[in-house]
Amino acid sequence: MTEFSSKIAGILNLRVQQVEAVIQLLEEGSTIPFIARYRKDKTDNLDEVAIQQIQDQSKFLKEFTERKTFIEKAITEQGKMTEVLQQKLNNAVALNELEDIYLPYKPKRKTKAQTARENGLEPLAIILLEQKETDLSEQIATFINEKVKTAEEALQGARDIIAEQINEDATVRARLRKFFEERALVKSTVLKDKETEAVKFKDYFDFSEPVYKIPSHRILAVLRGFTEGFLKMSIEPEEELAIELIEGQFIKGLSDSSAHVRKAIKDAYKRLLQPSLETEFRSQLKQKGDEEAITVFAENLRQLLLSSPLGSKRILAVDPGYRTGCKIVCLDEKGELQTTDLIYIHEPGKLYTAEQTIRHLVNAFQTQVIAIGDGTAGRETEQFIKKLNLGLSIFLVNEDGASVYSASEAAREEFPDKDITVRGAVSIGRRLMDPLAELVKIDPKSIGVGQYQHDVNQMRLKERLDQTVVSCVNQVGVNLNTASKHLLAYVSGINTGIAENIIKYRNEIGRFSNRKQLLKVPRLGEKAFEQCAGFLRIPDGENALDKSAVHPEAYPLVEKMAADLQLKLEDLIGHENNIKQIAAKKYVNEEFGELTINDILKELVKPGLDPRSEVQAFEYANIFKIEDVHAGMIVPGMVTNLTRFGAFIDIGVKQDGLVHVSEISHEYITDPAEKLKLNDKVMVKVVEVDIARKRIALSIKQTMEAPARKSNQGNRSGGHFKKEQDLSALSVDDALSALKKKFGK
Repeated sequence: MTEFSSKIAGILNLRVQQVEAVIQLLEEGSTIPFIARYRKDKTDNLDEVAIQQIQDQSKFLKEFTERKTFIEKAITEQGKMTEVLQQKLNNAVALNELEDIYLPYKPKRKTKAQTARENGLEPLAIILLEQKETDLSEQIATFINEKVKTAEEALQGARDIIAEQINEDATVRARLRKFFEERALVKSTVLKDKETEAVKFKDYFDFSEPVYKIPSHRILAVLRGFTEGFLKMSIEPEEELAIELIEGQFIKGLSDSSAHVRKAIKDAYKRLLQPSLETEFRSQLKQKGDEEAITVFAENLRQLLLSSPLGSKRILAVDPGYRTGCKIVCLDEKGELQTTDLIYIHEPGKLYTAEQTIRHLVNAFQTQVIAIGDGTAGRETEQFIKKLNLGLSIFLVNEDGASVYSASEAAREEFPDKDITVRGAVSIGRRLMDPLAELVKIDPKSIGVGQYQHDVNQMRLKERLDQTVVSCVNQVGVNLNTASKHLLAYVSGINTGIAENIIKYRNEIGRFSNRKQLLKVPRLGEKAFEQCAGFLRIPDGENALDKSAVHPEAYPLVEKMAADLQLKLEDLIGHENNIKQIAAKKYVNEEFGELTINDILKELVKPGLDPRSEVQAFEYANIFKIEDVHAGMIVPGMVTNLTRFGAFIDIGVKQDGLVHVSEISHEYITDPAEKLKLNDKVMVKVVEVDIARKRIALSIKQTMEAPARKSNQGNRSGGHFKKEQDLSALSVDDALSALKKKFGK
């Protein structure tokens, strides 16, 4: 592991001691949130991102080493290992280098070259490769026999051997791989007679872009069209130049033999090398696209999970509907279901009854806030409620995934005797109360903040999204006495089984009064307690520190701080003036370093502070459907999704509009996340509306005054002007055709 630590430190630009500390803690069973929060002194303040990178690099190096060991053993068992070959393996730093070295020794199905060797033609291949000025006819005659009946068969067999040799030459493959990286183009064309069916891939009917330049969302779009059978796809550089590159390594002159070697080179490239490298690059581009899409999804999910919570309020939640009516539920401050009802607001004869029902429920259950799902009939329901003048705050709540939850095993377990509409309404209300606590019950893929999430590597997607949920849950902290098992299962050190045991034990004792009681939960041992205790809160516990993020292992230290100031613990916690009197360095010891002590002091000032901001109500413009929208309008909107090519904005008409990345800011940006976050409230200008395709083009920067431009003409040769030129050349997947025309001008 020391060897790994040194390599990882070099790759990530960290100190070896930091890497070693992280690897040791991980091997001891510590989780990433725990290490980042409570072991800062050991890692020298590494954050979760750095710790995750160390874990990922350690995993890769372990797999790389295992593969290298396997290859060494395989070649050695064949009796073909040499010092030169061993040195090449030792110098390899990438998996494809290892595989290139192993290729000639790798077991394979019978090839043309193997048949030629069995027919005794390898000496002829060697003669051809020497490319001497000799008469080949006499030499070829010696290879003709029952298996090789003609001179052409002999030459073809020799060329097959040469082609395979070229294909398996590690130097050739390395040079061609570099050439592909620099010169290959990703091309796509629509398949014949598929134009109508493939209209959603219209941008890629005649598409070409360099491998080194193509962004992830475009490669994923092309791959989707390819896998769905609408597009033909290729990845290759100019064939003649690639062949010339190989000829430079093998051709020695203009002899008859050289002509045969040229034929073998062309065959090797077209039949073996190009298809092999195209497959390799398609896989690499897919992996790159996957990682980019997964990263965007994870970033969006983090922002959504950390959305502002309303907190403990009595809520009337509405799951809107037209024909089936609007399902109503009333929730208490803890999110417990009190009652349900059903109203119809789209049938004039039932409006009065609907009004009376809402007024009765608001009074009977002392409702403080109204939550309305933002899906079908959401805006109309909002208008109906507003006209009642109840004097209550009204929130439109993003209901993506609510239907998935309502039909899930978790919902059936929670509300076995309620139908899916009731469960959906409860989810909407609880999501307003605490988005994080409710969203953890839903498969992250169903939340609607990703792009191409069904196309990417599903195992990798789940891994990254689970990491994101774990990070968010532990960042916020969890109320031990109110958390569901779904929320508890994401706490550091706790799995689904332990979470269920915590719920059972809580039901038996009524409530937890202190953190130490966790040790009485079945299967929750000392290690699990160490990992989870600091992230579990008891707001009104026996020990005042139980409501804070201070870890129980540090309780004696805090008690000493209070005693040194001659204060009770309660007179220290939350009293900033008293805390300021504590000199952190005075309490540094082998167990607690200065970084940890400063964290403790910061936590004591505002114990258990929720890092999320307060929720704010939002008002849409008086428009309800796409037909109400027209170019030139300036309206408020909310960011619902971020991709690398733009931001999707909800302006209240069911169909989100797109702000292309170039229309976000007057400054040059390459990623919408540089300026925007999920749930940001923004003003947008409608650029164009395509009702038939249900697309709305929006602009944020056109609602803002452009900064004064410098008059210095010298700036036109580069800088901002050059970047604008580059931007105008981009073709954007999923962007409106009107936007593309505009930015191409």
